[in-house]
Amino acid sequence: MMAKKPPKPAPRRVFQERLKMTALPLYFEGFLLVKRLEYHEYKHYWTELRGTTLFFYTDKKSTIYVDKLDIQNFICLTEQNSAEKNYANFTLVLPTEEVHLKTENIESREEWRSFILTVKELSVPQHGTLLPGQVIRLHEVLEKEKKRRTEIDQIEQLPVTSVEKEKKLIEEHVDVFNPMPACFYTVSRKEATEMLEKNPSFGNMILRPGSDSGNYSITIRQEIDIPRIKHYKVVKTGENYTIELEKPVTLPSLCSVIDYFVKETRGNLRPFIYSTDDNFGQELNTEGRHEKLKKNPYVA
Repeated sequence: MMAKKPPKPAPRRVFQERLKMTALPLYFEGFLLVKRLEYHEYKHYWTELRGTTLFFYTDKKSTIYVDKLDIQNFICLTEQNSAEKNYANFTLVLPTEEVHLKTENIESREEWRSFILTVKELSVPQHGTLLPGQVIRLHEVLEKEKKRRTEIDQIEQLPVTSVEKEKKLIEEHVDVFNPMPACFYTVSRKEATEMLEKNPSFGNMILRPGSDSGNYSITIRQEIDIPRIKHYKVVKTGENYTIELEKPVTLPSLCSVIDYFVKETRGNLRPFIYSTDDNFGQELNTEGRHEKLKKNPYVA
């Protein structure tokens, strides 16, 4: 079997920004056709396997993912014979949905299948369809994922600190299982506004501490007719976080909160991330803004 050329990696700057956003190691990447429960048809995504999560991007240069899929708890992976000559199909069966995936050929499907099973089962699948170099990569990924899981387990077992200040910091601003988004800055409302106005190319959304202890606020800069600054309260409710909109939205993590704003505005809102590249980012697109974010009766 001829060796298949690996997908061309994303430019270094794109890789670094994606790493900041996801806070997870990259194991495998390439194009996939994806059909989820809420999709009406297959969508063509550049896909990254980071940790036990698949991140979907509109193209190879996008730094903000448009969707993601946690595969750690999937039930099984099934393969189908495709009637289409140019595609090879497989399905991830999860507790709440079945996700249908297409690759450009059988060899590509086998690679995706092998990497997904390796990080899910923490063992390299035994079959003879992969080349020796590909098997070596699987073992490297296996060791990295084992190390990552071990570090998580070690953090879980850390004793509670007796220093009240550190305890308060952990409770308010650190979540081991839901890493703090890369656009979180310990700044005031005024400072966040100045950051967005002076550096529009870095993004237009900042997560910051709220005015009341333990809660958060999101500051955004929108350009519709003229630049406008808006603030949204994000209240910690038990293990979840509630965005105080006209119809409140409750989500399991702060990363999910950021994801919500990105997806609901179709990528028009972008997390503010400092970059050494002065040309980083694209001009804010003012089309397709979601109605929920136009109405804000709350002041954060």
